[in-house]
Amino acid sequence: MRVPARPEGLAAAFVMALVAGCGPAVVGPEPSPPKVAVSHPVIRELVDEDDYRGWLQASQTVEVRSRVRGHIKRIHFTDGQIVEKNQLLFELDPRPFQVMIDEALAQAKALEAQKYAAAKERERYRELVQKRAVSQQEFEKVEADVLSYDARIAAKMQEVERFRLDLEYSRVTAEIGGRIGRAQLTEGNLVNAGGSDPVLTTIVALDPLYVYFSVDERSLQRYQKSRRAHLGDKAAAPVREEKVPFRFGLDTDEGYPHQGLLDFADNKVDPSTGTIEVRGVVQDPKRLLTPGSRVRVRIPVSDKYPATLVPDTAVNTDQDRKYLLVVDEKNVVQRRNVRLGRLLDDGMRIVLGAEPELKPDEWIIVEGIQRARLLYPVEPVPQEPARSAALREETEVRR
Repeated sequence: MRVPARPEGLAAAFVMALVAGCGPAVVGPEPSPPKVAVSHPVIRELVDEDDYRGWLQASQTVEVRSRVRGHIKRIHFTDGQIVEKNQLLFELDPRPFQVMIDEALAQAKALEAQKYAAAKERERYRELVQKRAVSQQEFEKVEADVLSYDARIAAKMQEVERFRLDLEYSRVTAEIGGRIGRAQLTEGNLVNAGGSDPVLTTIVALDPLYVYFSVDERSLQRYQKSRRAHLGDKAAAPVREEKVPFRFGLDTDEGYPHQGLLDFADNKVDPSTGTIEVRGVVQDPKRLLTPGSRVRVRIPVSDKYPATLVPDTAVNTDQDRKYLLVVDEKNVVQRRNVRLGRLLDDGMRIVLGAEPELKPDEWIIVEGIQRARLLYPVEPVPQEPARSAALREETEVRR
């Protein structure tokens, strides 16, 4: 059953509607432009560089072997230690060598006694031949015996020197300074002389070291073309004389902290790999590097030139095109298409070209790109080592 509306309720509703329709519209405050961090492009002198993978190798490696046969009496080093040149490493039993020396000396003395007797006989024959008691032929035979003893004594003394040299070789010393490996034979083992016998140990030189890496054929041809254009009619100097610097780093290093000079390039391209081997020399007086380690090599391939750089975080991608967001003089966001080069170690990207040209005094949005809209205003905040607190707080809130 319907209840009839009260006349005073309808009147109140009508008055309220009339008042609401005639009053002013309530409008909220206009939002302020979003804050973005901006910076100028950086102009810096650069050198184009190519990266390769290489490895460290000792400049000298010596396989320590014995030149004489004998038993190892004592080992004078610890496995893996640093040794100096001519340092004693292995000592063989010297007694057999001393015995041979003494025996040869005794034989030489016996020959000296026989020579003395032969010399006396020669003097007697010289007097007899003057008296015509003996023939000249008999005298010459006696004189030849004396000369024969001289030769036999000289040969025996040479044998003594050889035995003394064997005694010296029984003390096996380091031919170079460097880091020694482990002893392959221990005390008491018999060592045989000759190249087929086991290696006693190895020594690798630690300073300087070599860095080897391979350059592909295409890059080599590019380098040669650039080199010909640079030299003109001049003849190219050997790699060692050009003293081309390079940088390298271990896999655990930040960047390329070590330096060296290129000193060798192979004389032909390996047809099986299409590469040519290149070598650089590295000074390592503190012995921080280990032969055999893998390294990242970076070599310069151009002269110095001025380059325009922008932070890589400022680069945007639109399908296959790269662009930057630039703030104009009215603080309105504009798009700038760019052609980019390589990324540097500090996070800066080389700008090869822009449409229109990117000027050094223009402001580029480097942070807060997600808040910027094309053709809309923004509030630019120049980026400094410490950003303003307002921008930092706004960024944290919007996250």
